[in-house]
Amino acid sequence: MFEEFGFETLTAPQAVVLFALGVGALFGALAERTAFCFRRGLVGTDRRAAMGVWLAALATALIGTQAAVFSGFISFDDHRFMNANLPWLAIVTGGLLFGAGMVLTRGCLSRLTVLTGTGNLRALTVLLIFAITAHATLKGVLAPLRTSLGSVTLPLQSAALPGNALLWTGLMALAAAVVALRSGNRAVTLGLAGGLGLLVPLAWVGTGYVLYDDFDPVATESLSFTAPAAETLFWTVASTSISPGFGVGLIGGVLVGALLTALLSRSFRWQSFSSPRETGRYAAGAVLMGIGGVLAGGCTVGAGLAGVPTLSLAALLALASIAAGALAIDKMLRVTQPSRAAAGWPTTPGQQPAE
Repeated sequence: MFEEFGFETLTAPQAVVLFALGVGALFGALAERTAFCFRRGLVGTDRRAAMGVWLAALATALIGTQAAVFSGFISFDDHRFMNANLPWLAIVTGGLLFGAGMVLTRGCLSRLTVLTGTGNLRALTVLLIFAITAHATLKGVLAPLRTSLGSVTLPLQSAALPGNALLWTGLMALAAAVVALRSGNRAVTLGLAGGLGLLVPLAWVGTGYVLYDDFDPVATESLSFTAPAAETLFWTVASTSISPGFGVGLIGGVLVGALLTALLSRSFRWQSFSSPRETGRYAAGAVLMGIGGVLAGGCTVGAGLAGVPTLSLAALLALASIAAGALAIDKMLRVTQPSRAAAGWPTTPGQQPAE
């Protein structure tokens, strides 16, 4: 459909970068205002309100994505989420590692990207280590681990939830909306979260339909942070030899959107580590998330917010594994609470998603 717009100065790959910048900026602004974070919804001190925000976004993402599929704008038949051979061992292992890592860094990857734009140097450090580790797992020294675990598969008759897709969508969206409405959040907050969720189908339709070009095709993508972080790192150090893609535009847009929103709301402030032990904890969590995000096929946004609306079993397994990993490591840390203070760990959970 891209050629129908008659652009004379932009190719489809160039247009998709600008599109991703806009989507990313909106995500950064909305996520900064709503404190959107899956980790916070699981183990935060205000987990009920935080999970309400996340589920409000999921509800609109589900409805919007499946509406686009039902209307014929997009299809996930050839998408990696619909691989009939489910790499269950890689997904479960990766999900557990990612969940543990986001507890150690006190923020899911999307939240850490947003916090980087608000002046949080801890989040920036995690992003850099995460991107290096993810790239090493995708194409570097850790790639054999990925291929080995990924070779253990489970054949499926259908890679998506069985039965009527619209019925599944309605049930899941209704359940998410009910929990969100009972979470104690203000209507404005839930409205902003719902708007954030609509960015998922917007990105799917934008890349898979509006910017589709038979002669210069681009990948069908939506919100995600694992591969885009690695892609952005690689493009940053080798931009003269490779062109930017959707991921580069998305990460750049999120940083800009979060920065502008923080400046306008006067919430921007520089923050850094308080001790070497804290730095080590965040670095360890970043490594776990980098490996885990690649093995699981995405983060809480890529496999969760954007993946679940495709009704993919792989995405659902990844999100469940991430949640299990986060809850397990959080419980372990609470059990070892007496020794944490001596080791430099915070003795009580902080109020903010990443500190």
